[in-house]
Amino acid sequence: MFDVRKFALRVVLPGVAIALLAGALAPAMAQIPIPIHFHKKKKKQNVQFHQETNAIRLQRIRQDIQETYSHRYEIFGGGGYLRFRSGDYTQRNNEITWASAFNYYLNTKFALVGDAGGYFGDAKAYTDNIYGFSTPQINEYTFMGGVSYRFFEQERLAVSIQGLGGTGWGVFNGGSKTFQATSLGLWKSGFRPAFSAGVNFDYNLSPALAVRFTPTWVGFNFVGASGSSIENNLGFNAGIVYRFGHR
Repeated sequence: MFDVRKFALRVVLPGVAIALLAGALAPAMAQIPIPIHFHKKKKKQNVQFHQETNAIRLQRIRQDIQETYSHRYEIFGGGGYLRFRSGDYTQRNNEITWASAFNYYLNTKFALVGDAGGYFGDAKAYTDNIYGFSTPQINEYTFMGGVSYRFFEQERLAVSIQGLGGTGWGVFNGGSKTFQATSLGLWKSGFRPAFSAGVNFDYNLSPALAVRFTPTWVGFNFVGASGSSIENNLGFNAGIVYRFGHR
């Protein structure tokens, strides 16, 4: 026959005693200080871990920069906007543009540049002309060469300046049919010197691919009613840069 009193004396009471003893010892154990050298050791391990992490990150950044700017060739393609003056005394008109460039890098900073672009818009002709054309269509094309210098280069951003010179081809008779564009106050069609300067802002998507934004100045030397002069025109281009071929 099962004896409840003997079970309580042998099992339950010793268990209660052990639980009470553990409860009494817990606050005392909590007050025992952890050795100082243990804290120092753990802190030192954390510092070493962060130092190693930063070192790895900096090494990766240096490798990305090296890979990005060690390419020998660079191709750009895109489009943009130009505010253009179409004649000696005409108002400026808006033009949309396409732009392309090929860069050959001599080192990480200097590059030789070949550039071609097109500009399309409607001129603001003399309002009192007898032909009835107020906004004839005009086009200009540029074929230039020059140099580029990259003075800022980081993992994600690069900035360079460029200067170009070459020839510009003005087509100002396209919208004026059978008579000369100069009768509308526009420049004379033909090939004339052209110049350009700009600042390239590149945001790198990868070592071989970037998005470029270029505020630009374009100067033409077309001939008008009062002769030839340098026409100053401001605008911008934006597009994609593709790099290839390491040095």
